Amino acid sequence: MSLLTGSANCIKYVLFAFNLVFMLTGIILIAVGVGVAAVYSEYEAFLVSKFFSIPTFLIVIGSFVIVISFFGCWGALKENYCLILTFSVLLGLIFILELAAGISGYVLRNDAESLIKGTLTSSMKQYNSTHSNDVTVLWDYVQRTFQCCGVQSYTDWNTTLGDNLPLSCCRLPVGQVGQFSCTVNNEDPNRYSMGCLSEFSNYIAAHAVSLGAAGVVIAIIQFFGVLFACYIAREIKIRNGVTGFMG
Repeated sequence: MSLLTGSANCIKYVLFAFNLVFMLTGIILIAVGVGVAAVYSEYEAFLVSKFFSIPTFLIVIGSFVIVISFFGCWGALKENYCLILTFSVLLGLIFILELAAGISGYVLRNDAESLIKGTLTSSMKQYNSTHSNDVTVLWDYVQRTFQCCGVQSYTDWNTTLGDNLPLSCCRLPVGQVGQFSCTVNNEDPNRYSMGCLSEFSNYIAAHAVSLGAAGVVIAIIQFFGVLFACYIAREIKIRNGVTGFMG
């Protein structure tokens, strides 16, 4: 027999429904974390560890949310004071962690360009035109994908390659046959004039924003769950005649 009546009994089932939503939010957090981590892993040589810590953090939080949601569902159905109280406390902690992860995502967006600039500049020294390595492959991929050359401009390659440029710095003309050169000496219309820092950092920052948005929005949703759970715990405590914090 239910110990709750009226509005409290209604909120009990609302809390149960919310827990199903919480489970979905946990899955969403994991999906966002895995998705962004997968994107970042393609550019691992150009990104510092900070870019991978936040997606990993969201994945861990999402896993905890799924587990905690079972406490809430079981506690709401059984009208168990201790379970709901435990759920409320754990959900409150998760709320703080999600908010921290969300804010960190937005901070990372603002710091993306400065962080990436250092790694791009240092990695240019590892570009090898004779013996291909991971950095060489990644530089060519980034320059072709974002249609850019160098960090700030194509002149950044002067210290590494002299007057020559990676072929990925130039747009291959349609119908090109035979040899093709890409240099700094002429005003080649096929050469990308824009550096990679701006476009590439904006691309990385956009994914950092998705981390921030996921953390903050879901934290706000879960905040209402904490309020519901606290109210239900209070009602059960009153109807059970429980005294003290844990009864």
